[in-house]
Amino acid sequence: MSKILIVEDEEKIARFVELELRHEGNEVEKAFDGRTGLELALSGAFDLILLDVMLPGLNGLEVLRRLRNEKDTPVIMLTARDAVMDKVSGLDAGADDYITKPFAIEELLARIRVALKKHGGSSETAARTEQLTVRGVALDCDRHEVTVNGEPVELTNREFELLKTLMKNKNIVLDREKLMNEVCGYDYMGETNIIDVYVRYLRTKIDDKYGVKLITTVRGVGYSIKD
Repeated sequence: MSKILIVEDEEKIARFVELELRHEGNEVEKAFDGRTGLELALSGAFDLILLDVMLPGLNGLEVLRRLRNEKDTPVIMLTARDAVMDKVSGLDAGADDYITKPFAIEELLARIRVALKKHGGSSETAARTEQLTVRGVALDCDRHEVTVNGEPVELTNREFELLKTLMKNKNIVLDREKLMNEVCGYDYMGETNIIDVYVRYLRTKIDDKYGVKLITTVRGVGYSIKD
């Protein structure tokens, strides 16, 4: 699993790309202007940044130049411009790749995979490895793996995201709306009881199989994982 920052002022495009990246199992953060994007890029541990050129506040090329003074995080430039000199400027400023809008999402995902593979051994990624553990249940965020007492448990992406959200917020009761936003996305239009369904799946795979009472139901509120 990779952590990707999208810096794009067209919110519909940013949201579309975010959903595709999350579907592929990535963590995603967004910024809609250059200054916010630069602050996030400098303060966060991202595996890759998708950076638009035409941004309010601070344009993408300037964001890239300032970023390169401190970090070598892979950057793919996104822009409506297709002039050769624009591409040259982006690459000279330190971009790893360049894709012109409108683009096919399959091509963008392929370019992301190439950039991540090229930089796969970065110390930034290695330093960010995160593992969560509660009562014998261990969740490795980067490897996208879950074990119970050392035995692997196969989870779908949404089951994994639900378990991760609850474990990251252990001892805190999370309501269904919060969990739906984290697991299904803000514009999910499906059944409102979808979280109850995934909780049931997790209980079948973990609680029932291993005798662990992991997820607690707080009636009328939501769910929690407690120490």
